[in-house]
Amino acid sequence: MSWLGTAESARADRAPSVIPGPGNGPDAAPAVPPALLPGIPRQREPRQALAEAAEPAVPRTPPRRRLLPGPVGTPFTFGYGLLLVATSLFAEYADPALVSELLQGSSTDVVHLAQAPLLVLLASALWIAGGVTSAYALGFLFVLTALERRIGGLRTAAVFFGGHVLATLATEVPVAFSVAAGRLPESSLHRLDYGISFGVMTSIGALAGLLPAWLRWPLLAGVGYLAVTDLLAYADPMTEWGHLLSLTLGVAGWPLLRRWRTRLARPAPLLGDLDHPALQGVRTY
Repeated sequence: MSWLGTAESARADRAPSVIPGPGNGPDAAPAVPPALLPGIPRQREPRQALAEAAEPAVPRTPPRRRLLPGPVGTPFTFGYGLLLVATSLFAEYADPALVSELLQGSSTDVVHLAQAPLLVLLASALWIAGGVTSAYALGFLFVLTALERRIGGLRTAAVFFGGHVLATLATEVPVAFSVAAGRLPESSLHRLDYGISFGVMTSIGALAGLLPAWLRWPLLAGVGYLAVTDLLAYADPMTEWGHLLSLTLGVAGWPLLRRWRTRLARPAPLLGDLDHPALQGVRTY
């Protein structure tokens, strides 16, 4: 073979291959696979990168938001809901004397708060006043499901129990001072107080801040109207004041809740993954 034939063979070996596809012809420019960058892990192989680039982009279907809780998407609401169903069935079918004794022991009145505050604050949130068919039971189911899908389980638990504890203390501590000042009878120290209503009202106020305006303000107006109407009826003023306070606590937490939602929705950067959305636009060397 002549030296000219040897040169032509070497040039053919070094020539880049053309990736077949639409628009490739005799005049098509060859597609050169990108080289791997040294020292950067988790890089795709050149042929794999070109194959993925040649594939048409398929739009992703956004995940469907369910109204009811589930063990995967909303584990806190699902697990807590099952516990409330169990205690409600127990209260419905167990011995009435035993149920009455347990409810009295779970009451967050002044006497029990002075004796065992942590125990009664936790135990009082294990019962639903009115059972599983009450308005607060339905509110718990839908509101906490929507809230947990937006800010996560641990933060939803913090909102719920934070409102439950703060509203309980804000309504019972004034009772203790009023009894000590002689403005209320001593029987007010033993009032029966239990349930999830304070936590649900706080969660409603919190969820409203994460909804679009056309849902936020009607929700707040409707729930606020019901709370004020119950307060004016003066059937249980301390509890109704607690409902309004709980709703206000949820609204007061809007700035923090929005930061939580933004932080939860932000993709976490992966080291060495140059195609991750969090690293797009970052200059590499």
